[in-house]
Amino acid sequence: DHLNNTPRQINIYRALGAEPPVFAHVPMILGHDGERLSKRHGAVSVLQYQEDGYLPEALLNYLARLGWGHGDDEKFSIAQFIEWFDVAHVSHSPARFDQEKLTWLNQQYLKEADNDRLAGLVLPFLHKQGIEPDGGPDLAQLMALLKDRVSTVEELADACHIFFRQAEAPIEELKAKLGAEAVPAMEHLKAALASVDWNAASLNQLLKDTAKAFNLKLGLIGIPLRLVLFGTAQTPSLDQTLALLGRAETLRRFEAAWPHALAVVQVN
Repeated sequence: DHLNNTPRQINIYRALGAEPPVFAHVPMILGHDGERLSKRHGAVSVLQYQEDGYLPEALLNYLARLGWGHGDDEKFSIAQFIEWFDVAHVSHSPARFDQEKLTWLNQQYLKEADNDRLAGLVLPFLHKQGIEPDGGPDLAQLMALLKDRVSTVEELADACHIFFRQAEAPIEELKAKLGAEAVPAMEHLKAALASVDWNAASLNQLLKDTAKAFNLKLGLIGIPLRLVLFGTAQTPSLDQTLALLGRAETLRRFEAAWPHALAVVQVN
């Protein structure tokens, strides 16, 4: 791509009486369709990647890997990149920008990131989404629970919503997941949650003991409990999620949502 302008640069060096350097450049970066990278391929600004929730170390790592490699190593630090880089290992072929691979790499860095740092990064996203986390679970603890389940900081903020907003479960899902046989067990749980030791281990044991006492599989009470408290059947480990939500908020949500859930069962 620089064949046309390199001779001009060489002539400028010679006109100035300077020794031309050895010219080399990394290959062109193409989009996933093999065409030159452009706006239609997605974000092209570093700030846009920041706004989309990508960590700087992940983006640097990925860009360094475009058109260059060190064996099969995909993930490496800046210090390792500096140590390993050799222009001889730069590819002669165009490199393709793979958004999915960047997102995967970002996910790996998120898993290893410091929880306090992630709490600071996620806060602006929560504010933008209209959530004020004051008075809720500790953000750093939420990061520890949620970061393995997401690919970007924005997704991490989205995953926090269930702890700060109570959503109403879809009626059809309640009908499908909350059976009449589980109602007595849910009533028992509602009462037992008021006095159980509030930690993940005790909550886990309570869920298991309740399922056993009512001769039910754990999922037959775990999924309805998620729906009642969080409005979704998809949450992290229920014992850890409840432990972070807190006793007071758990009981408040149960009290608020249970009448609606019972009405759905009766209709069903």
